[in-house]
Amino acid sequence: MAVPGKKPYKQFSSSTLSMGSDEDLKVYCQPCDRDGLTLPAYGYCTNCSEHLCETCFRAHRRHTLSRHHNLLDKISMPPTLSTATQRQPDNFTNPCPKHNAEMVKFYCHDHKALLCSVCVTLEHTATPPCNVNYIPDISGKTINSNEYQDVLTELSDLAERSNKTLQDMKEMNVVSNKSLMETLTHIMKFRTKINERLDELERQVKEAAKVIQEDNIKIFKSVETVCRDVSKSLKSSSDAIKHFNASKEANDLFMELKHAEQMIKEYEQKVDKVSEFEVKEYNFEPNEAISNLLNKEMSLGTLKGRTLHPDLKYRRFSQMDIICMKRQDKDTCIITGMTLLTPDLLIITDYQNRAIKMVEISKKSVQARHNFDSDPWDVTSISQNEVAVTLPFNLTIQFLSVSRNKIKIKHTLKVDGECHGISFHKDKMVVSFCNPAKVQIMLINGTVIQTIQGEIIFKDPLYITTSDNCIFVSDLTMKTVTKLNWQSEVKGKYVCTANPHGLTMSDDGTVYVCYCDNNTIEEISEDFSKEQVVVKDIQNPQAVYWSAETCTLFTNSWDYTGEDNFIKLFKTSK
Repeated sequence: MAVPGKKPYKQFSSSTLSMGSDEDLKVYCQPCDRDGLTLPAYGYCTNCSEHLCETCFRAHRRHTLSRHHNLLDKISMPPTLSTATQRQPDNFTNPCPKHNAEMVKFYCHDHKALLCSVCVTLEHTATPPCNVNYIPDISGKTINSNEYQDVLTELSDLAERSNKTLQDMKEMNVVSNKSLMETLTHIMKFRTKINERLDELERQVKEAAKVIQEDNIKIFKSVETVCRDVSKSLKSSSDAIKHFNASKEANDLFMELKHAEQMIKEYEQKVDKVSEFEVKEYNFEPNEAISNLLNKEMSLGTLKGRTLHPDLKYRRFSQMDIICMKRQDKDTCIITGMTLLTPDLLIITDYQNRAIKMVEISKKSVQARHNFDSDPWDVTSISQNEVAVTLPFNLTIQFLSVSRNKIKIKHTLKVDGECHGISFHKDKMVVSFCNPAKVQIMLINGTVIQTIQGEIIFKDPLYITTSDNCIFVSDLTMKTVTKLNWQSEVKGKYVCTANPHGLTMSDDGTVYVCYCDNNTIEEISEDFSKEQVVVKDIQNPQAVYWSAETCTLFTNSWDYTGEDNFIKLFKTSK
């Protein structure tokens, strides 16, 4: 049927592909056109969205990367170039690092690599072939793209991290050098009380202090050089990306983005490496024996160092995944405890449904469960196939064996109070009790080693987390997180902004606390000197668990209607 105002397409001749006389519409081979040749189109590739001359058409059928493409002959091919398939100009100027005479023109999605035509032929045509694109075919999509925004964000974040690392190292060096100066002053005051026999010993200890100062200076200069170079390179790359984006130079923008992505990975390692340098604070401890009997001692004193730590490590959490817990039970799934047995097996206590459940993360589903006759509260892993669960209203700790598809009771441990929080660490359990309010360190057989209690310390301790050096306890009523050592001594107390619930500790000593009443998770430094909110707007987080292996923070989200009923996973690169 003819369309008013439109002329029907004419059949193409054997070589020229024209329509009409004054309105000729000639279509030429696009690959040859890029090389400066004007040859009439013989066919069309729908995969590449290109018209091809007879030579290119036949080569297209034979080449490994294109032999399975859908080709149209000159009768069936489109008579015009679609504006949607117009390419960016291919004025390539970046030489291939492997083949200097060739320009980079292609991108391999499988290897995330920029390539020249020689690279494609030699390294990316195996069976099956790589997913390789000609850059002008795909570069147009990078203008103001999500990738453009993401790379700029990562560049900015890494630059911020680099600057923060430099600032932290600068501040710690000031403290360290100040402490060393005070130490030297103390040495001199102590030295005035003793006779000239100690001149040599004094010289030795002062030299030791100066050596440490020199090492501090060397470390700082090394860190300063790396961080300044990183910041300079990141700014240069960021400026280039913004320039290419603003000028819509898609090819250069695309390649700069890919260079930036590689540079981000490289510089992350550099910044991480310089962050690992240790700087210590020193004080001088006089030798009491020398003070009393100088002629029998051979040491003026010792320089003792305490490792300084920078502020909270820069972590940016983003939600990675959610596991829906709706409609798996009659009542809303209220998770009050969680622990990880393997990177893919999460064990949770469901207080509302009186159950313990094994969740397979990759399948996002409950693979096994066991129901109790009382409400469970918290859970800790004893081994990869055993967990312990607190049942506060039964005054018991229940031990269970866990397999791939089954949870079974092993044995029960009676305790002398309403046990809530529990954490297992190196053959010892730490358990919190709300009635009476106390914390106990005990062996797995129930033998109590230490008891910490008192109204000044605890009123409603709900959760526990442990490490080699310390124990942290959250107290709902007192709105505190208390730090203890394994000798049951209180080493610090953090006053929370809201009522703290579940808590967990990362491998570097950072503590994560969730607040059910203001829907946040807070990150606190081990010495309570720094804090920051890392997760916001999560509905009633009750339990939290940190996986050092995958750098993932697990928590729950729920409401009383059951509409919001999830396990949520938050990922960080640090």
